Amino acid sequence: MIRKLVLIVGLIVIIIVFLKFGRSIYIPLLNKVKGKETVKSRIERIEKDVWNRLEKNLEIAGYKMDYPQEIILVAFKEERTLQVYSKDYSGIKLIKEYPFTAFSGQLGPKLKEGDKQIPEGIYKVEYLNPNSAYYLSVKVSYPNEFDKSKTEFTNISEMGGDIFIHGKSATIGCIPIGDQAIEEVFLLTQKAINNDIKVIISPRDFRINSEYPKIEEINWENELYEMIHNELKTLPNNR
Repeated sequence: MIRKLVLIVGLIVIIIVFLKFGRSIYIPLLNKVKGKETVKSRIERIEKDVWNRLEKNLEIAGYKMDYPQEIILVAFKEERTLQVYSKDYSGIKLIKEYPFTAFSGQLGPKLKEGDKQIPEGIYKVEYLNPNSAYYLSVKVSYPNEFDKSKTEFTNISEMGGDIFIHGKSATIGCIPIGDQAIEEVFLLTQKAINNDIKVIISPRDFRINSEYPKIEEINWENELYEMIHNELKTLPNNR
């Protein structure tokens, strides 16, 4: 009886862990069965609901009838928030802020594959993935040229990769913001994709706390953080 109970509990634990962390295995299989979505088909499916949720935010930022053609994505690891800004002739304005739904690693840049770190630096959006294992996702261009210039690896693949902003509430080195939030970020990104979309990932909001974290593994963190700090100075402080 006890053995049977232990087996049942063990099976339940395995199922829960698999459902939470095994998405990269079973979601692609489900996509094959259902048929893959395109960015266009995803946008058509979510746009009406997303517009209804974002309409007031966009109107406050000066967009009554359409989406901004330029946006900036800014992530703060210490505050665990992602901010979306619009940029046009009238300046840069905050559209909306989203909390992280999970977190891995600690303050400091990503240095190698498997370190569970969220990168830190100035990146770009590479593409949108409408068939992510985490619902929808936005690809971040890690490693960038600065990252590559500081690595000790001769094989760049050892630095790791596949960094995304995505849905759900589990992650290893990426930025999860939940399904409803990623729908909004996915759509805003798609509307601005023809212009380079900057992605700033900072250990903390230096506009509020200008102290740079000390990272024991490296000796170039001040150079990195000065670069990030200068980028943040161009944004309004809405806190």
